[in-house]
Parts: sequence; structure tokens; C-alpha cells
Amino acid sequence: MSDAPKAIHPRAGTCRPHHARSWRREAVEVAALFLAVGLAHLLATLLGHTDPGPVVLVGLGAALVVGSAVHKRLHGGPPSGAGRRGAKGSRAGRRGAKGSGAPLPEGGAGTVMSLWRIRMRVVERPGRLAEVAGAFGRLGCNILSLHIAPTGSSAITPAGCDALDEFVVEAPTGLEPDALRAALAAAGGLDVFVVPARVKDLTDPGVQGLLLARRVHDDPGQLPQAMGELLRAPEVEWRRPGETVAEEAELNSTMVVSVHPERALLLRRPGLPFTPTEAARAAALAAAARDARYSRT
Repeated sequence: MSDAPKAIHPRAGTCRPHHARSWRREAVEVAALFLAVGLAHLLATLLGHTDPGPVVLVGLGAALVVGSAVHKRLHGGPPSGAGRRGAKGSRAGRRGAKGSGAPLPEGGAGTVMSLWRIRMRVVERPGRLAEVAGAFGRLGCNILSLHIAPTGSSAITPAGCDALDEFVVEAPTGLEPDALRAALAAAGGLDVFVVPARVKDLTDPGVQGLLLARRVHDDPGQLPQAMGELLRAPEVEWRRPGETVAEEAELNSTMVVSVHPERALLLRRPGLPFTPTEAARAAALAAAARDARYSRT
């Protein structure tokens, strides 16, 4: 025979003992009630006919009331209503403490934060992103967005690494960019760039690209402004193909996007080099404007 335990239906064989126990308990309670009433009547009869009898009964009753109150205060918890009122009071106290200007821990809800856009090259291997996230956490930073792209050719980023990570983080206002660079370099980041960010930088690049493509399709003349928004480039201007472009001191901080055979857009973004992914997005947006212009003529 098998030694496995047999499954028993929860209703099987359990209803009758339960009802039997409940009836026995009720019978015991009724018997105890009759006994207590009989003893009370006997005590009242014996003491009620003597001179100190009523005084003794009143004294015993008062002693029982006082003893019950003392026992409840020493061993009983607060009533449910009081508990709820106490919990509400404690929550109100916490809200008052937040509004009173009391200092909060660094990186807490009341700390003034700054937005930073951070780009760096990393070697893709297990645990690398966890090390980078740990570095942000130790500095009190909160990661708001992350985009990972291939590094592309060595003309834009030196060869030897597998991925280009770009973060938008909020950091305590007192945190210096040099401290961010040093912490990320220690976590394995290479060629770390730290520049101020805006709330617009939190927009998903794919969604933003679609919205801007729609804009330039409706009005191709909006291409320079749309290109500046797409690439977060502060300087955008028209150029003729073949004109000399003076490369800035920072590598790949200038990019030329061909719009049509006679015109091109020159974009400059000091402090943050352009990536192959951004070049592909810019070419797609230019193509949308070009198709819209020539399809109407």
C-alpha cells in the first residue's frame, strides 16, 4: 500500500463534531449562568436580612467595578475607535513634519534635485549595469530614463566597447558633475559625458521622432526647429553642400545632415558628441521633410 497521505474532503466528517461541541458549550454556559444566579440569590438572602448586609453588597459591587476598570487599563488595548483616531493623528503628525521644513535624508522626497544627461561607453557583460546603477544610488541619484545603443564605428566612439548607455537622472543639487564622472568611471564607464538635462529629455525618442515627422510633413519649413528638438542641438543652420565646416575642438560635436541636393543642415552640440543612432534619426527626419516637399510639387 502507498504511504502517501490521503486527501480528505474538508466537509467530510467535520460537521457533526463541530455542532456537538457548540451544543455542549452552550449547555455549560447556561448551567454556569443558573449557578451564578442561584449563588447571587443565596448571598443576597443571607446578607439582606442583617444590618451590615446591604452595605457589604454595595461594597462588593463597587470593588468589582473598580477591579474590572483597573484590569482593562493595565492589560487591555485601546478601543478600535481610539486606535483609528490615533493612527489618523500619527499620519497628520507626519504630514505636519513634512510641511514644517524639517530636514530630510539626502535624495528624499523633499530634496531639491537637478536633471543631468549622462552618456558613456561600457563593455556589455553581466553585472555591468548593476554596478553603474549602484554608483548612482550611492550618490543619491535616481535614474529616470535609460537608452542603450550600439557604439557604431570608431570614427564616432573609439573601438573596444560594445554599447553606448545614455541616462537621464535626477541628482541632489549639491552634487558636482566631476563627482558623477569619477563615480561612473570607477563603475566601468568610459568617456563619460555629463551635461544638464531638461524635462523634454525624458520624452521617448521614438515617440518624439514620430511627432516631429508629422510636423515636418505638414510644414517642411519647420525642419530646422524640429531637427534641433530631435537632437537637442542648440545651433542649427542651413548650409550649401560642399561648404567647409570647421570642426570644433570636441570630437563629433558637429554634424551635417543632407536634406536635398542643394541644401543641408549644420548642427552643433558642444559638450555631447553625436552618435550613429542620432545620425540615423536625423536622416529619417530629413527624408520625411524632403518627401513632403517634393510630393507637393
